[in-house]
Amino acid sequence: MKIHKGDDVLVLAGKFRGERAKVEEAMPASHMVVLDGLNIAKRHTKQSGSTMQAGIIDKLMPLHVSNVALWCAGHKGPAKIGLRVVDGAKVRVCRKCGEAL
Repeated sequence: MKIHKGDDVLVLAGKFRGERAKVEEAMPASHMVVLDGLNIAKRHTKQSGSTMQAGIIDKLMPLHVSNVALWCAGHKGPAKIGLRVVDGAKVRVCRKCGEAL
């Protein structure tokens, strides 16, 4: 998966299409990402023990990685990601402008 935690992404499809957000968590095994402040669901919970809060809480829900694109600051748009080896290390680059992401 080419999108990592902390990346700035643009949502391409769904309810939040056109919005930009930071990736809070990346789950490569299931090809999902959790975005900061987007795709929030209401969860009705009952208190169990003394640690869990009861009531209606907001829960961040994951989006599929195919519905987001990495944001390129170089050309200020969504980027397709390519890989380039620089000094023996793989670097993600924008295929449109060639800038390192």
